[in-house]
Parts: sequence; C-alpha cells; structure tokens
Amino acid sequence: MSKPQAIFLMGPTAAGKTDLAIKLVQEHDCEIISVDSAMVYKGLDIGSAKPPQHELALAPHRLIDICEPNDPYSAARFRDDALREMATITEQGKIPLLVGGTMLYYKTLLQGMDNLPDSNPDIRQQLQAELEQKGLAALHQELAAVDAESATRINPNDPQRTLRALEVFRISGKPLSQLHREQQTQEFAYEVLQMALLPADRALLHQRIAQRFELMMAQGFLDEVRKLYQRKDLTADLPAIRSVGYRQLWQYLEGELKLDQAIEKAIIATRQLAKRQLTWLRGWNEVIPVQSDQLASSLYKEVTQFLLSFKKLT
Repeated sequence: MSKPQAIFLMGPTAAGKTDLAIKLVQEHDCEIISVDSAMVYKGLDIGSAKPPQHELALAPHRLIDICEPNDPYSAARFRDDALREMATITEQGKIPLLVGGTMLYYKTLLQGMDNLPDSNPDIRQQLQAELEQKGLAALHQELAAVDAESATRINPNDPQRTLRALEVFRISGKPLSQLHREQQTQEFAYEVLQMALLPADRALLHQRIAQRFELMMAQGFLDEVRKLYQRKDLTADLPAIRSVGYRQLWQYLEGELKLDQAIEKAIIATRQLAKRQLTWLRGWNEVIPVQSDQLASSLYKEVTQFLLSFKKLT
C-alpha cells in the first residue's frame, strides 16, 4: 500500500477506549491523537475524563489542552490539527492512533470540510436577537419548516447548531442537509483501520456511566465547574460549557437546578450522548466492531489480532 497507515479507535463514552489505547501504545509503535470535543479545552479535566498525568506519561495524547474554554473549537480546526499531528507521527515512523467518541470529528477528518458558507455577522446577530425574543423552541420549529432533516438530527436544546443551520439556510437559500449531500468526499491520505469498541450490554454501559459520574463528583468535578463559573469570560452558551456534565452543574451554580437534579440530568445526558454515538457507529462504513463489556486488558488480545492483520504493523 502506498498510503501511510492510521488507526481509529471509536466508541461511546465510558466504553473503555482510553484504557485500551494506552495498552496498545505500550505494546505497538503507535501514538495517540485525542478525538474529543471537550478534552481540547484547558480546565475541563475531570468532567471530560481527561487522562491523569500518570497515564499521559505512559501514553502522551496529542490535541489535549490546546485551547481556552472561551475559544470555541470546531471540526474544521480539528481536521487541520489532526492532519498536522498525523503527518508528524508518520514522519517519526509511528502509527497515528486516533482515540475518542466525537464522531463528527472523524467524519470531517475522513471526508473533508462541508461546502458551507462562512458565518455572516449580521445574520448571526439577527438570529441571536430572535433567540432572545422568541426562544429556542420557536427557532427550532422554524428550522423544521425549512430543513426537516437537520431539525430531526439537531437536538432541540442545542442553540449553537440550530442557529448555524438557520444561518446557512438564510445565507445560501439551501438547507444544511442538502449542502451536506452535495459535498464531494475527498480522498483521505491514510489507509485506516477503523475499530469501534461497542458494549454488548447497554444496561451495563449505563451502569458504568453512572458509576463514572459518581467518581467524577468524588474527585472534585463540582469544584472544577465552580472555577470555570467564576471566570468572567465564560458563559453557558460556549461549546465548552455546553459539554455534557458541565452544562448541568453550571445550571446548579446558576440556581436553576438542585444538586441532585443536576447530577441526575448529567447522567441522563451522558446516556443520551452514548446513544447518539452508537447511532453514528451503526451507520459507519468499514468499521470493525469489537463487542465486549470486559476491561481493556481482556480485550487486548482480540484487538491486537486486528492490528497484526493490518499490513506494515506486524
């Protein structure tokens, strides 16, 4: 094969991707690139399940802690950053191992950027004013009238993506979903082994999600969010603060929820995130599913067989 090789290790939150990736790095000539929309932000540590320093010492992760939470990160920026890091790893004679559950980032990396218009400050300001006047529900209904496909895909409680879809329609006159279909897929510069770590038992995954959130709280997650809340440059509308877990604890600090309510909503939101990730993966082409609810060490032998069957990794 003329193309360099890369590995994608995908899967829902709390599936055990990071533990498995670290073990693979220790045994194979790989280097990890994080594919996580929350881990890119400095200060979002506990709630994003960012690997602790002792794990990062064993297996350094690229694209962690690369921007401030008041600096919105995007799939376009991820693609540029990931391709740069992949090239560096390849030049060093290693295999890029991309690990995470932000499926949009994988899609953008593989297929290239959508042919979408740049943001228009005037239209964006107008939409923001409408949001304050009419509310998010009304704007999401408007989106459903002009782009039912996007409205179905976008969570009604997601103002950022709702406003962007409406902005695209008002600028181009075309639905966002149509522009996505018109996009021409760009050939990816790597030969990729794509694996998905999937739970065989959804109930067990939900249990792990709840246990992990309880552990996060014990580790000081609320104090972490409180430090962010006390910053004058951060608001609830920023993508970093809208990350699962952070959004709900922020609402507690705002007085909108009691703490037990915030915790319950955060766990539910994490389960919903996992469901969306699994939906993405069910429709993902060329993915090798690894179905097990065992620890990463128990899966290692099975995944290693996949790696050893991948040319030039033996």
